[in-house]
Amino acid sequence: MADVSPIAAGLRCRCPSCGEGRVFSGFLTFKSRCEACDADLSIADAGDGPAFFVMFAALIVIVPTAMFTELAFSPPGWVHFLIWPPITLAFCLALLRPFKATLFALQWKNRAGEARFED
Repeated sequence: MADVSPIAAGLRCRCPSCGEGRVFSGFLTFKSRCEACDADLSIADAGDGPAFFVMFAALIVIVPTAMFTELAFSPPGWVHFLIWPPITLAFCLALLRPFKATLFALQWKNRAGEARFED
């Protein structure tokens, strides 16, 4: 089996083991096994990391854009209320799956797990 890049597999939302099977069964729910290579996908969990990174990316992209819009065009407040929440929601929903799959693939590749003390 070829060495699969965790970044490429994650951004495509594919299995980190084979790079072919899909990792999601729902919008954000991981499958228990890969349909292509039968890898056990239940051994890693991305947790809340993807949500943090997506929110941080939204902060970096959307807030300066909203500030520029305010300073350049000075629209009324209702225009901001009408424009920015849907843009923020769409931005976050579009990035959440690839970020979650990428962090999952990086955990898979590096065999990351819960910290344990050696006896």
